[in-house]
Amino acid sequence: METKINQKLSSKDEILGLLKKVQSSSITPEEALLKLQAAPFEDLGYAKVDLHRGLRQGVSEVIFGQGKTPEHILGIVSTMKENGLKNILITRISQETANIFEGTDIQIEYHAIPRLCIAEKDDSGPKVGSIVVAAAGTSDMAVSEEAAITAETLGNSVTRVYDVGVAGLNRLLSKLDIILSARVIIVVAGMEGALASVVGGLVSAPIIAVPTSIGYGANFAGLSALLTMLNSCASGVSVVNIDNGFGAGYIANRINRMGEPT
Repeated sequence: METKINQKLSSKDEILGLLKKVQSSSITPEEALLKLQAAPFEDLGYAKVDLHRGLRQGVSEVIFGQGKTPEHILGIVSTMKENGLKNILITRISQETANIFEGTDIQIEYHAIPRLCIAEKDDSGPKVGSIVVAAAGTSDMAVSEEAAITAETLGNSVTRVYDVGVAGLNRLLSKLDIILSARVIIVVAGMEGALASVVGGLVSAPIIAVPTSIGYGANFAGLSALLTMLNSCASGVSVVNIDNGFGAGYIANRINRMGEPT
């Protein structure tokens, strides 16, 4: 498919395709130079959209929706779509905000529990590796789903193991075969956050622990779970911020893809 000269290059595949066109004399070196000189971001005034994020990091820019107006989100997504980007993640937005896409040519998939939206979804590629998301309780599902859907959108095979908290260890042990087969494990827990240490003592895979703000007063909005996870005596446990399911899914994607073909 012919690449328009006025469209910025936003992926390694597009740049490789451009170089092959020069090789085959489909375009001139001067035309290719114009493409490569295009700014790596587009300044919308209220946002500078990073179009080369995927080129540098392998994953396109993710939009943190909280605090942004629906109009700003629409403008950013429209710019990314115009530059050929797919699987655009928008985190922490309400259904009302997602409704801004109604009547546009942008296709979205909204997930109400994690308040997460995927624009221009393309799941035609294979899902690689094995990520397990283990959640202590149903109350942790919003954060768990943010992690799981983020990892799936980035092209990973994800298995969910929910409601396996330490209050009933038999539930966790009944899923041990699934957990042991994972390449990387995301453990999500509120309250005292002990699940990460328990899982860490059972597996050899790296663990990304996510403390949630779920809990009673002395939980201090997730601080107790955070401190428990940071002080885990189990080796191989790393910790992200409170309720940061997206961060866990993003890091798990990078770990899961180590050794995979680019």
